[in-house]
Amino acid sequence: MGPRPERPEMIQAYERDMPEFRFRTRVKAGLTGYAQVYGKYNTSPYDKLKLDLFYIENYSLWQDIKLILMTLKTVLKPSAAEGVPGEQPDPGAQSGRTPDKGGTGR
Repeated sequence: MGPRPERPEMIQAYERDMPEFRFRTRVKAGLTGYAQVYGKYNTSPYDKLKLDLFYIENYSLWQDIKLILMTLKTVLKPSAAEGVPGEQPDPGAQSGRTPDKGGTGR
Protein backbone atom coordinates (compact mmCIF):
# COMPACT_ATOMS: atom_id res chain seq x y z
CA MET A 1 0.00 0.00 0.00
CA GLY A 2 1.09 3.53 -0.53
CA PRO A 3 1.29 6.16 -3.25
CA ARG A 4 1.59 4.79 -6.76
CA PRO A 5 5.04 5.15 -8.35
CA GLU A 6 5.62 8.11 -10.64
CA ARG A 7 7.89 8.49 -13.66
CA PRO A 8 11.17 10.35 -12.88
CA GLU A 9 10.49 13.17 -15.36
CA MET A 10 7.07 13.73 -13.81
CA ILE A 11 8.58 13.81 -10.32
CA GLN A 12 10.90 16.64 -11.37
CA ALA A 13 8.03 18.61 -12.91
CA TYR A 14 5.76 18.09 -9.89
CA GLU A 15 8.53 19.10 -7.45
CA ARG A 16 8.99 22.38 -9.35
CA ASP A 17 5.27 23.17 -9.04
CA MET A 18 4.62 21.51 -5.67
CA PRO A 19 7.63 21.44 -3.32
CA GLU A 20 5.65 19.17 -0.94
CA PHE A 21 5.87 16.42 -3.56
CA ARG A 22 9.33 15.44 -2.31
CA PHE A 23 7.71 14.11 0.90
CA ARG A 24 5.70 11.69 -1.23
CA THR A 25 8.85 10.31 -2.84
CA ARG A 26 10.42 9.46 0.52
CA VAL A 27 8.14 6.47 1.07
CA LYS A 28 8.20 3.19 -0.78
CA ALA A 29 5.74 3.18 -3.68
CA GLY A 30 2.72 0.89 -3.53
CA LEU A 31 0.10 -0.57 -5.83
CA THR A 32 -2.81 1.48 -4.58
CA GLY A 33 -3.42 4.47 -2.38
CA TYR A 34 -5.96 7.06 -1.38
CA ALA A 35 -5.54 8.90 -4.70
CA GLN A 36 -6.64 5.77 -6.57
CA VAL A 37 -9.60 5.10 -4.28
CA TYR A 38 -10.90 8.61 -3.64
CA GLY A 39 -9.66 10.34 -6.78
CA LYS A 40 -10.92 10.03 -10.32
CA TYR A 41 -9.09 10.16 -13.63
CA ASN A 42 -9.51 13.94 -13.75
CA THR A 43 -8.47 14.65 -10.14
CA SER A 44 -5.76 17.31 -10.16
CA PRO A 45 -2.17 16.28 -9.33
CA TYR A 46 -2.25 18.60 -6.30
CA ASP A 47 -5.38 16.94 -4.91
CA LYS A 48 -3.84 13.51 -5.52
CA LEU A 49 -0.73 14.69 -3.65
CA LYS A 50 -2.88 15.77 -0.69
CA LEU A 51 -4.50 12.33 -0.59
CA ASP A 52 -1.09 10.61 -0.75
CA LEU A 53 0.31 12.81 2.03
CA PHE A 54 -2.75 12.08 4.17
CA TYR A 55 -2.04 8.36 3.79
CA ILE A 56 1.64 8.83 4.66
CA GLU A 57 0.84 10.85 7.78
CA ASN A 58 -1.87 8.45 8.98
CA TYR A 59 -0.31 5.12 8.08
CA SER A 60 -1.50 2.06 10.01
CA LEU A 61 -2.18 -1.60 9.35
CA TRP A 62 -5.90 -0.92 9.73
CA GLN A 63 -5.71 1.84 7.09
CA ASP A 64 -3.99 -0.62 4.74
CA ILE A 65 -6.73 -3.20 5.25
CA LYS A 66 -9.39 -0.56 4.59
CA LEU A 67 -7.51 0.57 1.48
CA ILE A 68 -7.38 -2.98 0.12
CA LEU A 69 -11.13 -3.37 0.60
CA MET A 70 -11.88 0.05 -0.89
CA THR A 71 -9.63 -0.73 -3.86
CA LEU A 72 -11.56 -3.93 -4.53
CA LYS A 73 -14.81 -1.98 -4.38
CA THR A 74 -13.39 0.66 -6.75
CA VAL A 75 -12.18 -1.95 -9.23
CA LEU A 76 -15.55 -3.71 -9.25
CA LYS A 77 -17.62 -0.50 -9.50
CA PRO A 78 -18.00 0.52 -13.18
CA SER A 79 -18.45 4.24 -12.44
CA ALA A 80 -15.04 4.34 -10.72
CA ALA A 81 -13.33 3.96 -14.09
CA GLU A 82 -15.05 6.98 -15.62
CA GLY A 83 -12.86 9.70 -17.02
CA VAL A 84 -13.71 13.33 -17.57
CA PRO A 85 -17.50 13.60 -18.08
CA GLY A 86 -18.46 14.37 -21.68
CA GLU A 87 -14.89 14.03 -22.95
CA GLN A 88 -14.28 10.46 -24.01
CA PRO A 89 -10.79 9.88 -25.38
CA ASP A 90 -10.53 8.67 -28.96
CA PRO A 91 -8.54 5.41 -28.90
CA GLY A 92 -7.51 5.87 -32.53
CA ALA A 93 -6.29 9.44 -32.08
CA GLN A 94 -2.67 8.53 -31.34
CA SER A 95 -2.35 5.97 -34.11
CA GLY A 96 -4.27 8.03 -36.65
CA ARG A 97 -6.78 5.20 -37.00
CA THR A 98 -10.49 5.39 -36.39
CA PRO A 99 -11.76 2.72 -33.98
CA ASP A 100 -13.84 -0.04 -35.57
CA LYS A 101 -17.50 0.45 -34.66
CA GLY A 102 -18.56 -2.90 -36.11
CA GLY A 103 -17.29 -4.96 -33.19
CA THR A 104 -15.12 -7.28 -35.31
CA GLY A 105 -11.85 -5.79 -34.10
CA ARG A 106 -10.47 -5.61 -37.62
